[in-house]
Amino acid sequence: MAASPPRLQLGCQTYTWEMLGDAYQDGPDTLLEMIAAAGYAGIEITDRMIGHYRDCPQAFATALAQHGLSLVSYAVGSDSGFTEPALLQADLKAAEHAIAFAGRFAGALVSFGSATVMSPGARDDKFAAAASFYNAAGELGRKAGVGVALHPSSHHNTLLFDRADYDAVFARTDPALIGWVPDTGHILRGHKDMPDVLRSYQDRIRYLHLKDVDAKGDWAMLGKGVCDIQAVIDIARTAPNFNGWVVVEEESETAAGNPAAAVKINREQMRDFGI
Repeated sequence: MAASPPRLQLGCQTYTWEMLGDAYQDGPDTLLEMIAAAGYAGIEITDRMIGHYRDCPQAFATALAQHGLSLVSYAVGSDSGFTEPALLQADLKAAEHAIAFAGRFAGALVSFGSATVMSPGARDDKFAAAASFYNAAGELGRKAGVGVALHPSSHHNTLLFDRADYDAVFARTDPALIGWVPDTGHILRGHKDMPDVLRSYQDRIRYLHLKDVDAKGDWAMLGKGVCDIQAVIDIARTAPNFNGWVVVEEESETAAGNPAAAVKINREQMRDFGI
């Protein structure tokens, strides 16, 4: 008898505020207040936005509980782009810290950012370096009992942009060690057929990032672009390793003007999909 699909829960990603750079002057407690006030059940916080909680997981757990939030995932990037072999050990040390942090929260994962080209060199070598990191980080997660996933992007110099790139990184990484956080906005910017991509690597899906783009590939508010939200949710829900978390991440100009208002609008939008 097939297992029932997991219950869907809605989380909010903090990159919406991180993209403001120095224009965002408040700390992680303000993020928790805004995300909870908007009606989300969970949060995916980045290593750049964790602030004074970086070495204090218990204090962060207390703060989350006070706002009625769960930690969906701890999202981690690197100035190495995870493609510089000389920095592999430093990246793995940071990965070990992130995994230990997430391990204090039941069900929380660690999401590692997109492999990115940071220096000249053969593309195959960049893929090899990225896969070496992702697999080693996945092994650290396995030993700690923490799920680990990669999050490809379409930003400048990403190594993981189109279908060929996805095929290349997934061919080089162990599905038992490293999962996938499909991001609808980034996929739509680099792929002609998003449903095909999602189905091809459905067994890799751990949780879902929802973003939207217009027909030109520019960021749009969720539901205002070309993303077929219901179709994406339907595919994710039948993925064997999907945990039920749908995380909204907003990068549109509307969000840049007022992030709190934008994520609240998105939260209301998702009620139409039963979340």
